[in-house]
Amino acid sequence: MTAMNAYLDTAARVIRTEAEALELLAASLGPEFRQAIDLILGASGRVIVSGMGKSGHIARKIAATLASTGTPAQFVHPAEASHGDLGMVTKADVALVLSNSGETPELADLIAHTRRFRIPLIGVASRPGSTLLRQADVALVLPAAEEACGSGIVPTTSTTMTLALGDALAIALMEHREFTPEHFRTFHPGGKLGARLAKVGDLMHADMPLVLESDPMTEALLVISQKGYGVTGVTDSDGRLIGIITDGDLRRHMDGLLDHKAAEVMTGNPRVIEPDALAEAALAEMQSRKITCLFAVADDRPQGILHIHDCLRAGMV
Repeated sequence: MTAMNAYLDTAARVIRTEAEALELLAASLGPEFRQAIDLILGASGRVIVSGMGKSGHIARKIAATLASTGTPAQFVHPAEASHGDLGMVTKADVALVLSNSGETPELADLIAHTRRFRIPLIGVASRPGSTLLRQADVALVLPAAEEACGSGIVPTTSTTMTLALGDALAIALMEHREFTPEHFRTFHPGGKLGARLAKVGDLMHADMPLVLESDPMTEALLVISQKGYGVTGVTDSDGRLIGIITDGDLRRHMDGLLDHKAAEVMTGNPRVIEPDALAEAALAEMQSRKITCLFAVADDRPQGILHIHDCLRAGMV
């Protein structure tokens, strides 16, 4: 067997081992999971997530996932907790403490603090009789599964299960809170994800190309040229958007164009979008219709115009 094949065999074995453990974890979920959710929902403060070593790294990620999906959370390092950071853990909080063995000595002060001040404690460990799970108000037991290293000394399968359990808690809470993409954007304003969750109103231009339906085409051409979008909207006397004039409309009415009124050249009932809609939806609409602009409309009245280049500049594609 070549070295490359050996590497691939090892990689496949590790992934299969962890995948099998995740199946065991899914099958093992019971009423304790619901109790953990109820404890978190009943807390007026934050979820304090803690763990030592590899469990600490997983705890940081779980805290970040909870916080970004509508459940206030904070990671507290157990060793730092013993030197003053216990002051971060209040009676309004609920603690989520991770330890594969359930006997991690650095967790002792944090566990004792939760018991002293009656702070709800959710413990995650693989040994039901461990100190952590015996002290916990809710014990989430990881099913017995071998570590992917084969020797049982490297936290692999156990940390993968813990991470998946944290994700399960976060998503269950998110769905209960009816957490929407718009809420998610509030906590993710930067980067490509933030751009994809931007609203049309965040990107649109309020200085719109507009003419009245009774305006001559000379005025419409002037507005199209001045505004630079290649189109103009057409409104009625009450300010409602009733049509749009594009370069295609101009070509179709080239013969005697300047003798027409805007209403005679426009395409009626144009495609529009609401200002509160996701810009991602507007981009999809423009791409599917092979158009470059959309008017944002509320109560039939134009509020702004979005060009496909605005989406590109925002980093949406």
